[in-house]
This record gives sequence, C-alpha cells and structure tokens, in this order.
Amino acid sequence: MKAIDLEVKRICEEKLAGHEKLQQLFANCYPNTMDTTVKTLGEKDTFVITGDIPAMWLRDSTAQVRHYLPVAKHDEEVADCIEGLVNRQFRCIAIDPYANAFNQEANGMCWPKYAAVYFGQANTGEAEIDDTDFESPWVWERKYEIDSLCYPVQLAYLLWKETGRTGQFNEQYKESTKRILNVFETEQDHSKSSYYFKRINCPPTDTLTREGHGEPVAVTGMTWSGFRPSDDACVYGYLVPSNMFAVVTLGYTAEIMREIYHDEEIAARAERLAAQIRAGIEQYGVIEHPKFGKIYAYETDGMGHYTLMDDANVPSLLSIPYLGYCSADDEIYKNTRAYVLSCENPFYYEGTAARGVGSPHTPPEYIWHIALSMQGLTSQDPEECRELLHMLTTTDAGKGFMHEGFHKDDPAKFTRPWFAWSNSLFSEFVLKCIDENIL
Repeated sequence: MKAIDLEVKRICEEKLAGHEKLQQLFANCYPNTMDTTVKTLGEKDTFVITGDIPAMWLRDSTAQVRHYLPVAKHDEEVADCIEGLVNRQFRCIAIDPYANAFNQEANGMCWPKYAAVYFGQANTGEAEIDDTDFESPWVWERKYEIDSLCYPVQLAYLLWKETGRTGQFNEQYKESTKRILNVFETEQDHSKSSYYFKRINCPPTDTLTREGHGEPVAVTGMTWSGFRPSDDACVYGYLVPSNMFAVVTLGYTAEIMREIYHDEEIAARAERLAAQIRAGIEQYGVIEHPKFGKIYAYETDGMGHYTLMDDANVPSLLSIPYLGYCSADDEIYKNTRAYVLSCENPFYYEGTAARGVGSPHTPPEYIWHIALSMQGLTSQDPEECRELLHMLTTTDAGKGFMHEGFHKDDPAKFTRPWFAWSNSLFSEFVLKCIDENIL
C-alpha cells in the first residue's frame, strides 16, 4: 500500500538517518505483513496468514497489523484493511470460539493434513485429524487459547480509539462478543465444559492430558485455557498472563457495549467477569519467591501447583504492561520482570550473541526476537533499549528480517525465516525508540 511505503520512506530518511543496519531492517520488517501476508477478499474482508503457514491465527493476525494503526488514522485504505480483518476475525469466532486458527475458505484443511503433506508424516489421505467435540471445514486448528479471543477485541478497540471508526461494531461483532463471554464464563469451571482436544502421533505439548481435558483445576474466578500462545499445551489450566489479557479486553468490551451499542446488560456482564478473573489472579496467581519476593506465576491450577517460567510468546509475564493490566512501575511486575530476565527462568538464555527469553516451543538455548522486542517495549531504561536494539540488529543472520528463535551463540541457527508477527513487533519497538528519542 502506498501509505505504508511512504511511512517506511519517511521513517528511514527522517528518523533513522545514520543507522544503516536499522534502516535496512525497518525497511524490510515494517511492510512485511502488508506485502506478504494480507489478502483482501472483498469489501472490508481481510485475511492475514501468519507467514510460512497458510492459515490465519486470531492472535498473530492482530499482532501483525497493530503497528499500522497510526497510519490508519490518516489513510482510508489501511483503515479499511484493518476493519476488514476485524470483520473476518469476528465471523471466525462465530464459527467456533474455541478455535485458534482458520482457513480462508471452508476447504477442510487442518494442521494434521498440512503436516502430512509438508513434513512427510503420511500420505494426505492417511492423515489423522484432531479428536475434539466440534468440527468445521473453516477451522485449521482447534487448540483453545484465551488470547485468541482477546486479540480481536483489542484490535477492534484500538482501531476505534486510533481512527474513530465504528464500522467494525456491527451485529456480528455483538453476537460474537456474547460467544466470547459465554466461553470465558463456561471455562471458569472447566469440569462443566464440553471442550476437549486430542492429537495422536505428536509431541506431548501438542495434545491435552486426561483424554483431552487437561489436568484438574479448582474453581478460582479465573478462566481456563487449554493451550499457551505458543500453541503448546498448558501444564496447569490457569494461564496467568492470558487471564490478565482477558481482564483488559473485558474492560474494552464493557466500554464498547456501553458507548457504541448502549447495552448496559452486556457491559455489566463483562465488568463482572473481569472483576472475578482479576480477583482470581491476585489470589491464586501470585507466589512468594525466595529471591525475588512476590511474583506472578506463569500458570496455576488453583490447588497449590504452579509453573514458574515465562515464554517468549505474547501474552507473557514480560508483556504485562504492554497488555495494559498494570504499569511497568507495579511492584509485583518489577519483581516478576527481574525473575523472567534471570537464569531462574528456565527459558532465559545468555550467550555470546545475545541474552533473552526463549520458549519450550523451540530448541533449548534459542532466544526469540519477539521476546527481545517485547523486553524493549516494556522497558523504561533507555540504555536497556539501546542494548536490545543492538542485539536485534546483529542477530538476523544477514537475512534482513526477524526470526522466531535463534541460538544464543550462533544467530545463523534459527527457526522460521518468514514470521510476520516477529517483524511487526520489532517495527513497533523501533517506533517506540524513535518516539522516546532513544536512538
């Protein structure tokens, strides 16, 4: 799009002059989503693939376009594109609110079939399909993740606040909002949910335990999630950073329902649910760490078990202020951040090329560019941001783009050369550094 190209030119010439490598990376990464992953299918109907996989994740598609919102404020074509994505996302939620990724058409393609073809696991006709309680030819994958229902709400809300647009708030949006609330409320007591997910011939992280229902959890006020934003299975079903994101987007929902739809009943319902989840987080999601004091756990079951770690994928504990749950000055967040960026976190790595957070989703000792960008987006320290910019600009393996994970000692060893979310988040971090005169 012309407006995107002009923005790249403006930023590179006016703001990044003298920073040759940063100019190159920004010129490649900023337009990458629009250039390679966006399909306009009709009037205000936009489909956004994740990059090297031909399906649309509700999470990734939102994160991939968020950095275009300031341009959308001044350009109708970009704003139409984002509004079209919101429309598509909320139609997807109406099809199946438990699904995390969707097909462009009702073609029956899904992850097991794709893996069979592209990874040689089986002939297409022999490919197994996931065992779950609902099937649709629109659904690529049905790993239920709280954040899949939060990100589209965030995008619709931010589009409204940035541009003043309200066209995305149609009848479909309202009906899908009710489905989101229904799921969040149902999953406050997962024992009463019909949802289950089983995948065979796969790593343990790709399927849920106990015949697809996951490990037992107590009723806490929080809402249950089967999978993390990495698409890996939760160890314990209350995923704390995703519950935090739910609190924030339920607040957005209440505001939208009250101001746009004038529906006090749904607004009050969203606020009540947000209060219950927040209370559950603060009661069950905080632990006393012997070294760092009070910190947020990554996961809990509400019965005294916790997963202490952080993952590069967002929502993460590192991203809490970015999500809007609390400020970067919050004491528990500061303690949590210190934990996450230490070797106490089993997925924090320090090497000769970089140091930062990785993920059990990728090989050991692989740091994620997304985590480095998010560390910068939540940092209040200019020196830390400059150090992160240096790490980001020296670990692209000469490819000119961000990757998923890379080895802490050798950036030439990396996963996913085409990962649009990572490119977009890097661009957002660069824009933050420009705004704060950090360069």
